Amino acid sequence: MEAEKGMAMKKDRAQAEPAQTVPQIFNETVTRNKDRIALRTKDLGLWQNITWGEYHERVCWLGSALVSMGFKKGDAACIIGDNAVEWVVADMGIQCVGGISVGVYSTNAWSQVEYVVTHSDALFLFVENEEQLDKWLMFRKKTPLLKKVIVWDTRGLKRFLDPMVMTFEELLEIGADIHRENPSLFFDHQAGVTPADTAVLIYTSGTTGPPKGAVLTHGNVTWTARAVARTNPVFDTDQVLSFLPLCHIFERLFTVFIHISYAYTVNFVEKPDTIMQNMMEVSPTVGYAVPRIWEKYYSNVMIKMADATWFKRLVFGLSLKIGEKQADLVMNFKPVSPVQTALFFLARVAVFSKLKERLGFERIRVAYSGAAPISQEVLRFFQSIGMNLIEGYGQTEGTGVTTLSPEGRVKFGCVGQAIDGTDIKIAEDGEILVRSPGVFKGYYKNDRSTANTIIDGWLCTGDVGKLDQDGFLMITDRKKDIIVTAGGKNITPQYIENKLKASIYINDAVVIGDKRKFISCLVMIDEDNVVKYAQDNKVQFSTYKDLTQSGEIIELIDKEVKQVNATLARVETIRKFTLLPKRLYEEDGEVTPTMKIKRKVVNERFKDIIEAMY
Repeated sequence: MEAEKGMAMKKDRAQAEPAQTVPQIFNETVTRNKDRIALRTKDLGLWQNITWGEYHERVCWLGSALVSMGFKKGDAACIIGDNAVEWVVADMGIQCVGGISVGVYSTNAWSQVEYVVTHSDALFLFVENEEQLDKWLMFRKKTPLLKKVIVWDTRGLKRFLDPMVMTFEELLEIGADIHRENPSLFFDHQAGVTPADTAVLIYTSGTTGPPKGAVLTHGNVTWTARAVARTNPVFDTDQVLSFLPLCHIFERLFTVFIHISYAYTVNFVEKPDTIMQNMMEVSPTVGYAVPRIWEKYYSNVMIKMADATWFKRLVFGLSLKIGEKQADLVMNFKPVSPVQTALFFLARVAVFSKLKERLGFERIRVAYSGAAPISQEVLRFFQSIGMNLIEGYGQTEGTGVTTLSPEGRVKFGCVGQAIDGTDIKIAEDGEILVRSPGVFKGYYKNDRSTANTIIDGWLCTGDVGKLDQDGFLMITDRKKDIIVTAGGKNITPQYIENKLKASIYINDAVVIGDKRKFISCLVMIDEDNVVKYAQDNKVQFSTYKDLTQSGEIIELIDKEVKQVNATLARVETIRKFTLLPKRLYEEDGEVTPTMKIKRKVVNERFKDIIEAMY
C-alpha cells in the first residue's frame, strides 16, 4: 500500500511540474554551461568542439535571419539531410522564434519530399547538399509558398546560381548583422512561445498509406525529455553518438530535447557507414539504436567468435553461459548467489570487458533499443555481457516514450513500466491505451485520423499487449497484424518473427497465414553472414538471387527455422518458407527509414511467391 501511495505521489508530482518551452530550456542551459562542449563533429579526420555559447550564437543568428525574411510564429520550415551540426542549429533556430520544425528523411525520394514540404506549408527548406537540392529542383514549381532553399554543404555547387537558393553561411551572416543592429529581435520572438504551441511536425514513416504529420507541442517534448531522465538519470558529463535519422522522434529526443535539458555532449557520426568506427572513437556513456543495429552487432560478434581459435571459443562459450545465467536471474528479479556473482566478475574481467572495449561499449551506462521490437535473444546477449541494454516502448504520437525500465530493473520479455506521469490501460480487445502530457495534439490537417487516435483523452496505440502485476508492459503485436488462420486460431506474427531474427543468418522475416490453412514465412537473409557461410563452405553463387536460391543456403535457413519451430506451439509452426530473391530497399517503399518492413507492401509485391507456398 505504501509503495502504491509513493508511486501515485511521484506521478502527481511529475504531472504538476510547470510546462516549459524549447527556447526557455535552451536559454537556461546555455546560461549555466556557456563554455562547456555541447556538440562535436568530425572535420578532415579531427573532432571539432562547439561550446554551448557558440551553439546558442548560431541559433540566435539563424532565428534572427528567418524572422527578417518574413518567418512568423506558427510558420513551418523543413530540414533534410544526415545528422549534422547545421541540422540541429536549424532545428533550434526555427523553434526558438516560434516556428514549426519539420524533419524530412534524407533517403526520401523527391516525390516524398514534395509531399512533406507542401503538406506542412513550409516557407523555408534547409537541405544538406547537391543530392538533396536536386530533389527540390524536381518539384520547385509546385511549392509557391517557399521563400528560400538553404544549403549547408556546397560541394559541387560552387557555380550554381539561383535566386531561390542561398548557403547556410550566408544565412548566418545575415542573422549576425541583424542581431548586432537589433539584439532584442530574437528574444522578443521567443517570449511569445507557449507550451501549447507546436514545436515540431514529425511525419510518420507510413507503413500503410501516405505519412501523417504528428503535431508535437513545446510542452510535449520538454515534458518527455524530463520524464525519460527521471527513469534513468542523465548527467552533463554524458556522451552520446548521433546517427539515427534526426527527423525520427527517437533520435530527436537524445540529440535535441534531452540534450538541451541536461547539457551533455552530442557527437555526430561522419557518415552513416562509419557508425562502428565512430562508436569506438567516442565510447559513449549512453547508447541508443534501433533493433537492426543491435542485431548487427550481435551477429558480428557471433560470426567472429565462430572463426576464433578453439581456446577462445571455449573461453567465450563458458563466459557467455555464466553471463546468461546472471542475466536470467537479474531480469527475472531472482537472487544472485555469491558464487554466481564471483563467476560473473571473472567472466567480465576475462572476456566481456575486452569485447565491449572493441565495440566501443566499454563506457555505456545504459543503452536503449526502440522504434521496433527487438529479438529477446539479442537483448539477453547484451545483458549477459554486462551491458545494460533496455527495450523501451512508445510511438511518435506519444512523443516517443511510453515505457522504460529503470537501471537494474529490466524484466525479461517486457518493455518496462510507464514513465512518470503516464497512465496505461488495456482495452477489452487488448489494445494499449496511453494518457500523458506527452500525448500529441493530433495529426496536421487530418481531423478524422486524430479523432480515431485520441478518444476521451486516451491515445489508441494500435498495439496489443498486457500489464503484469508489477506494472510491466508486454507487447504482443500490432492490432492490425494479428493473423486469424482458416481454423480460427489467432497468431501474433511479431512473436514468431522476433524469434527468427535471433538467427545470425536471418535479417528479417514476414510471417504469413491470415485465413490460410497453415503458417508460412518470407525470409530476408543477413547478406554479410550468409555470404561468409557460402565462402567458407564453397557454395557457388554470382548474384544475390543466386545466393537465395542455392540449395545449401536454403538448407541452412531450414535448420534455423526448425530450431524456432521447436520453441513454438504446433499451430504457430512455420510449415513453409521462401527466401526473398532481392534486397528490400527504402527507396522501393519496402521498408521504413528505421528499417521496419512495410508488411502490406511486401505482401502485395511478393504475392506470387506467397501463393506458390500454398
